[in-house]
Parts: sequence; C-alpha cells; structure tokens
Amino acid sequence: MALRRLGWGAVAPAGVVVSDRVRRIAEEEAARALRLGCHRRAVVAALLATWPADPFARTGEEWSALRAQLPEGTDNATIRNRTRQITAYLGRHGRLPVDLCELEGPPVVARQVSLAAADRQQVVVDRVDDRIVRVWSQLPMCAAPASYRDWVWHAFDLVLPAPVPARVKVCSPTLRPRDGKVRVDLPWQTPRTPPPVDGHARALGVDWGVNTLLTATVADLEEGSVVVRGRPLRFDATGVSAKLVRLRRHREHLHTKADHLARLRDGRPTHVPADPELTAKLAVLEAEHSAVCARIRHLNTALAWSAARWLVDHATAVGATAIYVEDLATLEAGGRSRSLNRRISGAVRGTVFTAIAHLAAKAGIAVVTVPARGTSSGCPRCGAVVKHVKTPERSVAGYRWATCSCGLSLDRDHAAAQRIAARGLANQAKTRRDRNGNTAIRTATDTPVRRRPRRPTPTATIRPVRDRRKTAPTPRQVRPATVKTSRLLPLRRQVPAPAEPPPGTAGKRPAGRTPQETQPSGPVRQVPHTVPTTAQRHPHRVRGAVLGRGFHRHVRATPITHRDGSTGRESGSLRIT
Repeated sequence: MALRRLGWGAVAPAGVVVSDRVRRIAEEEAARALRLGCHRRAVVAALLATWPADPFARTGEEWSALRAQLPEGTDNATIRNRTRQITAYLGRHGRLPVDLCELEGPPVVARQVSLAAADRQQVVVDRVDDRIVRVWSQLPMCAAPASYRDWVWHAFDLVLPAPVPARVKVCSPTLRPRDGKVRVDLPWQTPRTPPPVDGHARALGVDWGVNTLLTATVADLEEGSVVVRGRPLRFDATGVSAKLVRLRRHREHLHTKADHLARLRDGRPTHVPADPELTAKLAVLEAEHSAVCARIRHLNTALAWSAARWLVDHATAVGATAIYVEDLATLEAGGRSRSLNRRISGAVRGTVFTAIAHLAAKAGIAVVTVPARGTSSGCPRCGAVVKHVKTPERSVAGYRWATCSCGLSLDRDHAAAQRIAARGLANQAKTRRDRNGNTAIRTATDTPVRRRPRRPTPTATIRPVRDRRKTAPTPRQVRPATVKTSRLLPLRRQVPAPAEPPPGTAGKRPAGRTPQETQPSGPVRQVPHTVPTTAQRHPHRVRGAVLGRGFHRHVRATPITHRDGSTGRESGSLRIT
C-alpha cells in the first residue's frame, strides 16, 4: 500500500488479466527488494562520504564520523564487507564508485509467490485434521490469462511434519517453483509470552569452541555476587568436525578438477565441436560436488539443532531462566593457520544461535548475547590476564588450559563460560530488546565469580575388625566377583618348532614369525601366530555419547541430570529427527 501511495503500483502487461490481489503479491516482492536496496545504498553512501586514507585502519575520529552517518543498527560485519567491496572497485577502476548502482549490478529476485500478501479472496488455508492442511489458491491455467475464466481455484493437501503440534494456527504459505516441483513454505504460529530480560537468579553461560562446540556452566546470583558450579557441561563434536573437514577437502578437490575441465572446454576453438567425454566428465564432477555440498549442509544443520536441543534441555533440567551466549556475529577467520581459518569460517554459530533462540522460546527461557571481548583472556575470579598452557602440569604455552596468579587452574572454555555467565547476570539491567525480538547486552562490567563450596562427603563407615581368633571355625568370606580380563599376549610362538631340524641346517631358526611363501602356487592359509593379537575384536563404539539417542556416535555430551537426580530427556521434550 505504501508503493501505491507513491504511485509505484504494479501494472499488468497488455492483454493479461490479473486481479488486484495478484498485483499486491508482486508489489510486496518489489517492496522488499527496494527496502533492502535503500538500506544498502545508505550504507555505501556513508562509507563513500567518510572514506579515509586507510579504510582498514580508521582512527577514532574517522569511526565517529562514520557511525554518525550510518543507518541505525549497522553491524561491523556489514561495514567490513562493504569496505572490501569498495576497495576492490577502487583497485579495478582507479576511482571510487558514485553510488550503489555503479558498485554492483541489479538485485536477483527469487522465484516465489508470497501468498501472505493477499487476503481470503486469493488464498484460504483450512485444517482437515491434526496432520493435514488444505490450501485453496486461485491460480491461472495458462502463462498469460486473457480473462478471469482462466483463473481457477486449486486445492492441494499438505501433510504436516511430526514437530508441528496439533491445533496450531497455520498461516498463508509461500510457493517456490523449482526443478519441475512446487515447494511450499507453510509457517505456523504458537502463542508465546516473551520471557523477561531481567530478574534472573539462575542462568547458563555458554562459550563457543572449535572442537568442543559448546561449553556451558550453571551460575546463580546470590546477594549481588555470582556463584558458579564446578561441573562443566560440554558438547564435544570432535568426530563430526573431523568428518566435516574431510568433506570440505573433498569438495575443494572436486571444485579444482571441475574448474580445470571447464577451462579446457572453454579454451577450445569455436569451430571445433565439443568433446562429449569431456562434457560428460564435467557433468559427473558437478553432480558429485553438489552432493558433497548438500551433505555438508545437512550435517551442519543436524549438528547445530542437536547442540541447541542439548543446551535447552540442560537449562530446563537445572531450572535456569536465561542463557547467556557471547556475541560472535562479527568474528572473522584471519591471522591463524590455514586449517584453523577454514574451520572457523565453516562454523555453524549462526545456525546454532538461531536454533537455541527458537527452542528456548518454546521453553520460556531468555537468550541474551553479551560482549565477547576478553572472555577467554581474563580470569573469572580476579579479572587479571590469564596464562594459557597445554596442561596443568606443563607450563608450556598452549591453548587448552588457563592459569592465573590468584590460583585459578581451569579449562580455558570453562573459565570463559563462567565469565560470560557473570557478565550476563551482573548486567541484567542493561539488557535491551530490538524490533526483531533479539535481546543483547552491548556494554558489560565484569564481576568476580565465586565457586560454590563442595558438599561435605559422608564419613566413611568403620569396617569391623576381622576376628582372627583360632578358637572357632574360620568364617566364610564373601569375595567379589571375578573381573574378566583380556587374554595376555603369548610369550612364545603358538606354532611349535619341528621335532628335529631338517637336514642341512645349522642350528634353529630364532623365535619369530614363520616365513611365508611370496608366490604360492595355490591358496595358502595364513599361519595363526602371524595375526596381530593386539587388534580390537569389535569396531569402535563411543559409549559416552548419550545425546539424542544416536545423532552421531562420535559426539560426546554431558548427560542431562535433572534436579531430582534422574538422568535422560524429559517426556515433553522435542526431538530433532
């Protein structure tokens, strides 16, 4: 309607008859593209107006002047990306661009039909039962309808997936034609009250990691001070990370081969016909590359949602009302090793945060981001700079362990999680909610963390003194059940030596493996003692992976312990299948 007030309404081509609702759908798509273009144009105009001598090393005054002209809510990642784009244009043309239209080409609009922009005269959504939804939509019978007789109501049934609860409000869908099929994005709404942003007494502090994806700790706010527990909560996805690294290497190898074949194909003279073998090989490589990319996306999505489900279940089990996560939206891989930079760039932090916010909203738990600067370099006890070493016993510079002069000796990620929880609980009054519903603490003051004292261990029962008198029969002793141990390695050869040495030999052959024929005339069975006795009889199975009933056997996560002492998932908890 804003476009129509400005006189920018959509006009149907000559000879094509469309209803006013169809024009509204087209105008909605155009308005979204224009609104995004206006925001990008304002960012580019602010950067060009305050372009410094060195755009990658701005001074404090230059940053202040840039912030004054940027649109509200512009993050550092947008500033950095647009600065690189302008710098690349300057390197190619030797001058700055005039505006956004010169800097980049026209926007690409997705092929989709947003039926939510129309009313019930264009689309109707009915619930048949708890699992089937029937969508009625008025669609044309041909590409260029000449009259309203060419518009017919179509009905198609949709089967809702299992995570969608029954009797929820189903909204108007979005149709996306692709590859001869029409995909339907069907949103649904559940009435939820936004959780409060302050007044929390118990919360979870979460630290991101590379191998250990999430490390959390439980913190309480008691009389103005933050008290943490000594038990860390870890979601260790080392095995999945290694699998993703192998898939990324395979993807890069396929892309390199396909790029080489594409250059060979494009470099042939125009009068020479295309090589069918080269074209077929290139098609196979592109299909395999797409399959590997899809595998990476699916594994990343499953990993992110499983980690979020695990974290929200822990928060529900301990009774936490808030989850504090460090804000790493602008983290960029650089200055590290090539493999670490690649792994950081391929991390799924955004997907994990979205999943945590989605699942926590269902459980009534607030998710708040806190500043990430100094969470790993500062001590949660005294605030001094910590020293990172390899192990507590070895004071060699490393990554895994953090020590401080105040006596702190703690896992690096666990110490950072405690510092994050303290920042969130101590600065609840500074929490702000934006127009999209996201809550964040922009500036925080660090507060010392106290560790909750351990519960006194019960005193050991005094064992009765054994009666050694010889005046009575010896009482029968109850011995513990024998523990089955692995078979010891043989000390000698299992195959005995011949009774007498063959003629013509001097002495015996030294103990060892029996010589084998290098080129036997027929099938020869291997001598038993040549088989290594230390090999595992069964494949490797991780017994500590109690996450989600088998998401991945190489994911090790801290078991969920409820306040009543029981372990496992709650009966009402949702599963990610």
